[in-house]
Amino acid sequence: MARNNAYANERLFEACCQLSQDAFEAERTNFFPSIRETLNHNWEVDRYYIDALKEVGQGRAVFSVPHLETVEELRIAQGKEDLKLIGFCDALKDEDLDRKVVQDRGKNGRFEETIGSTMLHLFQHQIHHRGQVHAMLAGTEVAPPQLDEFYLDFDRHPIAAKFL
Repeated sequence: MARNNAYANERLFEACCQLSQDAFEAERTNFFPSIRETLNHNWEVDRYYIDALKEVGQGRAVFSVPHLETVEELRIAQGKEDLKLIGFCDALKDEDLDRKVVQDRGKNGRFEETIGSTMLHLFQHQIHHRGQVHAMLAGTEVAPPQLDEFYLDFDRHPIAAKFL
């Protein structure tokens, strides 16, 4: 799933890099008001959960980092987080999935969640918001890319080989 996540992010950013800065920032109908804001949200939430999974201890401080301005800055930053997640997953042992890690929920307190549940949530979160960016791209000059050509040999996109 971490490798599929990185693949889908790369494909989506490949398309988004074709947008002008104005189109990247343009207000659109969605949960977040633009492609830029949606991709920044994915990036910051990935940093939050990867921090928790790796037990680094930054917690909610990751949200104090200013949003990135350009699609290229976000592509590079998201790619770094994707590689961190792949590295984390590659080092996991089966028994690690049931181990609990602390997540700082601000005024709601600190909660323990299993690594397995946290990772499932992280992947679902990415899929959810990538789908929103995909839909927003449909309202631009850039065609939304296929994002589901990773697992099956049939019609696998060549970029997928980079992550297999």
